[in-house]
Amino acid sequence: MEKPQTGPIEVRQTPNPNARKFVLVGVRFEGSRNYSLGDEADHPLAAYLLTLDGVYNVFMAQDFVTVNKFPACEWAPLQAAVEQFLIDYLSQQAPTA
Repeated sequence: MEKPQTGPIEVRQTPNPNARKFVLVGVRFEGSRNYSLGDEADHPLAAYLLTLDGVYNVFMAQDFVTVNKFPACEWAPLQAAVEQFLIDYLSQQAPTA
């Protein structure tokens, strides 16, 4: 069985220096949903991302994921961890559209 194409993940800066938008290939999520640290995350991707040190909010909408971090957390290692997990996660999921 052929794995769905994950394609490159485009990382975009946002006006908020503590948020990054990870744009995905194809529609991956129905609608949009916001998850915050301390809340019960019912989506496995959001639940995992919220376990990363420094992450306090995850917003998922159709073809992107936005991750918010605490100001003291450095982007370089966090971005690498988010990208790697997204690649792993998406390689096991088919787009919804």
